[in-house]
Amino acid sequence: MLPVSQLTPLDNPLTLVLVSPQIPPNTGNVARLCAVTGCKLMLVEPLGFSIADKELKRAGLDYWDKVFLKLYPSWSAYVADNAQARRFLFTARVGTGLWQTRFEAGDHLVFGAETTGLPAEVLEGGQGAVTTIPMLEDRRSLNLSTAVGVVAYEALRQLCG
Repeated sequence: MLPVSQLTPLDNPLTLVLVSPQIPPNTGNVARLCAVTGCKLMLVEPLGFSIADKELKRAGLDYWDKVFLKLYPSWSAYVADNAQARRFLFTARVGTGLWQTRFEAGDHLVFGAETTGLPAEVLEGGQGAVTTIPMLEDRRSLNLSTAVGVVAYEALRQLCG
């Protein structure tokens, strides 16, 4: 039997930021991802659900006590509170490819709503590097929690591998 590979926790963890997520199980899955990787989780309102939602809790299972969760009332409030953060803004349409991106400990990885992605004012506001996950042409996008998982593990591979 092969030995189980362990993840080394970062002294300055990555932060996963969801802007206006709409589907509770996706956010719950991201919370679970944060718990098993040591990433922090920040949510930017408006949300499409209550953070007390039972579907959200169920998807995160018993990991909620291990997730650093901060809720912001708006994008501007998040940016003001994290002014020095190095941000990567993920979109399915444009930007530097994930494989060309070099991450650093403490980076903020930002994702938009499942149905609309990040708003234009976020993507065009100069508050981060617009980045994309490589996909085949003529495909709309990945599921939000899948996209967050792909990006988080690529960043962790670079930082911990």
